[in-house]
Amino acid sequence: MKYIGFFISLMITLLIAVGLSINLAGLPPLASIFDPFRGFWQNMTSEDRNPIEELDLEGLMAPVQVKYDTNLVPHIFAENEADLFRVQGYVTAAHRLWQMEFQVRAAEGRLSEVVGEIALNHDREMRRKGLGFGAENKLSFLEKTDPETLALMKAYAEGVNAYIRNLSPGDLPIEYKLLDYQPEPWSPFKTLIFLMNMAETLSGDRDLAFTNVRNLFGDTWMQQLFPEYPEGTLPVVSKENWGFQPEPVPVPEQNYPDSGLVSSVLPDKEPGYGSNNWAVSGSKTESGNAMLANDPHLALNLPSLWYAVQLSTPDYSVKGASLPGAMGVIIGFNERIAWGMTNADRDVKDWYKITFKDESRKEYLYNGQWIQSTIRLESIKIKGQQDYVDTVVYTHYGPVVYDRNFLMEGGPTDFALKWTAHEGSNEQRTFLRLNQARDHDEFLEAIASYAAPAQNFAFADIEGNIALSVQGKFPVKWTGQGKYLMDGSDPDFEWQGWIPQEHQVREFNPDRGFVMSANQHPASENYPYYVFANEFEYFRNRRIHARLSELQAISTADMMDLQLDNFNLHASEIVPYMLENLDSSYQTPVNQKWITPLQSWDFDAGADISAPAIFTSWWRNLQSALFRSWNPDQQPLVYPNKYVLSRLLRQEPSGPWFDDPSTTQQEQAGYWIGRGFERMVKEMEVLEVPVDSLTWADYKSTTLAHIIPNLEAFGRKNIPIGGGKNIVNATSDDWGPGWRMVVEMGPEIQAFGIYPGGQSGNPGSRFYDNMIDKWASGDYVKMDLKGAQEEEELLFKTLFKPE
Repeated sequence: MKYIGFFISLMITLLIAVGLSINLAGLPPLASIFDPFRGFWQNMTSEDRNPIEELDLEGLMAPVQVKYDTNLVPHIFAENEADLFRVQGYVTAAHRLWQMEFQVRAAEGRLSEVVGEIALNHDREMRRKGLGFGAENKLSFLEKTDPETLALMKAYAEGVNAYIRNLSPGDLPIEYKLLDYQPEPWSPFKTLIFLMNMAETLSGDRDLAFTNVRNLFGDTWMQQLFPEYPEGTLPVVSKENWGFQPEPVPVPEQNYPDSGLVSSVLPDKEPGYGSNNWAVSGSKTESGNAMLANDPHLALNLPSLWYAVQLSTPDYSVKGASLPGAMGVIIGFNERIAWGMTNADRDVKDWYKITFKDESRKEYLYNGQWIQSTIRLESIKIKGQQDYVDTVVYTHYGPVVYDRNFLMEGGPTDFALKWTAHEGSNEQRTFLRLNQARDHDEFLEAIASYAAPAQNFAFADIEGNIALSVQGKFPVKWTGQGKYLMDGSDPDFEWQGWIPQEHQVREFNPDRGFVMSANQHPASENYPYYVFANEFEYFRNRRIHARLSELQAISTADMMDLQLDNFNLHASEIVPYMLENLDSSYQTPVNQKWITPLQSWDFDAGADISAPAIFTSWWRNLQSALFRSWNPDQQPLVYPNKYVLSRLLRQEPSGPWFDDPSTTQQEQAGYWIGRGFERMVKEMEVLEVPVDSLTWADYKSTTLAHIIPNLEAFGRKNIPIGGGKNIVNATSDDWGPGWRMVVEMGPEIQAFGIYPGGQSGNPGSRFYDNMIDKWASGDYVKMDLKGAQEEEELLFKTLFKPE
């Protein structure tokens, strides 16, 4: 099957070559692909075939042993940290080099170099958003404040580069051969660019879209449709008294700039995705030991985002999920603690309208004076074409991203981005310290250096303690600040400092016996700082909280079952109302076949039933019909989340937002329920799938695509799995739990993990996708710490020796 897949992928690659601007005009690239000694044939093998038993590695101070288990998970045993991370860099590159470099190229705005002009707008956006600028600031910060961490990052990079030097042309990953380019040397800067990319992926902002909504509909609609703390909100941490005196926040007169409608706004990350983590104390577990679970939800791709690893020195052993390109374990456990993360949706990107003095844009208005801007020329190499030079103007806020030259169609508008990720910070240090932390105090010390993207860090230890900390670098803002486009000439719109570490949202050993987060609002309404994000979660968090409140004598199997929970809380709260208020004209004998599955549904979004598909289509069509009535010109707007819209349907069915302005009569909620149903029926008729053959898995069609989407043969389609958006098992079509982990922190730590993919980045390896079926069926792999002397269930081992 691997051979067939390779041949199919090559044919597809030839068809998309023009779109990717791959140079196929000359024979050498094709000849190299089919070369029997250096071409794709050399990639059709697995890592356990003729493994290297010993290898000399320049820079090592002592031998390092690497033992691979039966899933190709490396267990690296080193005498010191410099050797440990040097070998981690080598081993990670050996399995994921192309992925590491391609993701960094994408973040740095350098894809056009290898795929051509098709990527030019992407490259311009990344550069204009300042991902490279932020990485430069972080590198400078490390050089000044933490040379020890920087030295370890250099050791990691030297390990990657040693692997690159050892690569023969035949062993080059297949993607380099297909795209006809060579790997570049790694560096600490590339690691920082990679971490900036994670901040970009997880930092949402809809300031410009919110501005459009406010300009179109006014403050009343904003307050009703976008309440910042909706009734029924269940936060990460709720306290009667926060125990500190907050920083003062002067509230200025808020004169927002006259921006009109912003017609070119890039889409934000789609709502409904996220991550889950929780920890339970021994008072609620069967064993009396604390337990921790984490399943971060990100894009489902091959090669997988995560790479499992154990890292051991004489001082500590840590195991879990790493990110290819960064040092250490990102989510995992050691002999004393376990930790996991979810995204803490916070508004840490703000937009400012800039007024320039003239066409040169060398000066801009601020506080009644003209001050100097900075011009940065971004030269973008394009495969097969001349370089493209983009002029990016920098203000004291940050880069002007959208202007007359980019997405504003020659208009006079200039929008500058201020973003916490542009600041100097040291996220890499956080993970190195977490890897060896021994208690809650050291856990807090480790995360103190973490700035962006903001995360909810869950904690458990072998003493039975549990905790949760919402961690990031958060600006102090007055209420409402940053929700809309702000006036860059007015200093009243500046951030007013930073929320102190001791004022962060935290809890330790709460009486209820558990902590949890699922991307919901971080704190109860009495938290004394302004907290805002464009999309908090309102369903997964309540489901997890309810189940953990009910459960007693919790086992690791219970923790796994909760991670795999398919209950659709949203459907349970709105489907009965939708059925009750569906006009009788739609309830015909022909349509009854779509109604009956919903009437008998227990709201479990299992893979093999039809009701989740029918409901999802009905709800989506209801939303699209309603929102299209508000916005017939399809301006970039933000819309109410499904939690708020569901409450409005039930509680204010005669609200003005339900009136269709294109008709003469007064529409109410029931009208849109009917319109959504009508559109759902049409959609199902187009699919031509009988209701008794319709399944949620087929309709949802969860896919793990290769990072280059057109390489379809290197991906997996139609994964048979349930779950969905706003469901604990949050699998969508291309997004979901990329790593599931459950850890029991007892005298003998019990750990389990799984992710959709495999350790290898080589599509020709049996370790490329060997865990997908287990992941889809809800199975886990044992992930206990291994001792240096253990030889059971080994695939092979490699001894790295000093040169």
